Amino acid sequence: MSEHCVEIWNNCLKLIQENTRPQTYKTWFEPIKPVAYEDDENVLTIQVPSQFFYEYLEAQHIPILKFAIQKILGPTGRLKYSIVMDNYGSDHPLDIKVPTTDRTNTVNPAVRVPINFDDEQNKQVLNPFVLPGINKIKVESQLNENYSFDNFVEGDCNRLARSAGMAVAEKPGKTAFNPLFVYSPTGLGKTHLCHAIGLETKKHHPNLIVLYVNAEQFIQQFMSSCKNKTRNDFVHFYQMIDVLIIDDIQFFSGKAKTQEAFFHIFNHLQQNGKQLIFASDKAPVEIKDMEPRLLSRFKWGLSADMQAPDVETRIRILKRKAFNDGIELPDDVVDYVASRVKSNVREMEGLFISLIAQSSLNKKAITMDLARQLIERFVHNTTQEVSIEYIVNVVCNNLNIPIEEFYSKSKKREMVQARQLAMHFAKKYTKCSLAAIGQQCGGKDHATVIHALKTVSNLLETDKQFRTLATEIEKNIC
Repeated sequence: MSEHCVEIWNNCLKLIQENTRPQTYKTWFEPIKPVAYEDDENVLTIQVPSQFFYEYLEAQHIPILKFAIQKILGPTGRLKYSIVMDNYGSDHPLDIKVPTTDRTNTVNPAVRVPINFDDEQNKQVLNPFVLPGINKIKVESQLNENYSFDNFVEGDCNRLARSAGMAVAEKPGKTAFNPLFVYSPTGLGKTHLCHAIGLETKKHHPNLIVLYVNAEQFIQQFMSSCKNKTRNDFVHFYQMIDVLIIDDIQFFSGKAKTQEAFFHIFNHLQQNGKQLIFASDKAPVEIKDMEPRLLSRFKWGLSADMQAPDVETRIRILKRKAFNDGIELPDDVVDYVASRVKSNVREMEGLFISLIAQSSLNKKAITMDLARQLIERFVHNTTQEVSIEYIVNVVCNNLNIPIEEFYSKSKKREMVQARQLAMHFAKKYTKCSLAAIGQQCGGKDHATVIHALKTVSNLLETDKQFRTLATEIEKNIC
């Protein structure tokens, strides 16, 4: 191994490290070893540990490799791989060069990238979604084509959010739903809805710049811009987006500088009639360590709660999933699975995939027996989330109150107290928002739930008899 090839590769690694996440760099670039450099052909040979490693580099990291090689060796620079084949015990070289043709359609959203994109002041700005050295005016939306409205099953649990999303997609920035703030516990379809809105918007308005970004990705990009002293370019880039979708925005909590930068982005987009869409696992009022001025802006438009689907909606979700995958599921199996997995659509779909896998691998038909076996294993190995429905049943059983009276409009003292206890334990043992708790405890509003929580808290401290009753109920819930 020549010192020259080591020097060349080390210089390439410096560029790669600056433009990739630490874990990506450590996993996919640190194991690579320089082998040789052919000066007359301007070719660097690197050694990779396996065929899979080589194929993954080719599939995922060609743009950054191309950029680094051509930055260090010039536009004629090429790359050759030497693949260590463990089963052969020796090197098995493959002559694969990095193409010199334009590969700008390949985008790695985890890296930092400048583009020639003039704003009103003819300034160059940094596009955090393409590679350094590649001119890319078009911003990739980062939308998943599988998460369309066609694949989004509507039910009472999500009808408001879906309807608002459709309205926003048809007239982005021109409805009262700006921003549109969608919230629910995890696994109930927020991310699917966000992608669906973006895809539908592009269908109606192909010339608009639509961008989906996770809050953690946004934070990482902002931190990189601060480190590289390109914060203004970062803000200017996001101010050019027509429809900005940010998922898991609760992760902005406690990030004061990120919130400050985002505040300016929000104001600019809002004032210029651009559409903002946010998703969170909490309602705006429940997000802690967020600047009040941002929280107030989250409430300017519509906050739409997505709840756990009822059994009929879960059945339709499973049938749609089976249809899309070309799988025939017996109706009794669909009904059984939908009735047993209640709290999380993602878990239900995971069980569906396991069912298909077991049937395929073991060459067995999908039957009720197979479904029962998987359900028993699934229920046994998974920590089941306590549902509000279950809590209501426990409270009513302990207080000898008929379920139908609990959900009635009766304002008898014992009925009011039963609802307050149910709300108290729902807040303690579920991840549901206050609005969802109120809705499932007799159709009460957010303010009623807050009052109930305060009332129960005071009684637990001052009323021994009430405290004993609540303790007994809690034992049955746990």
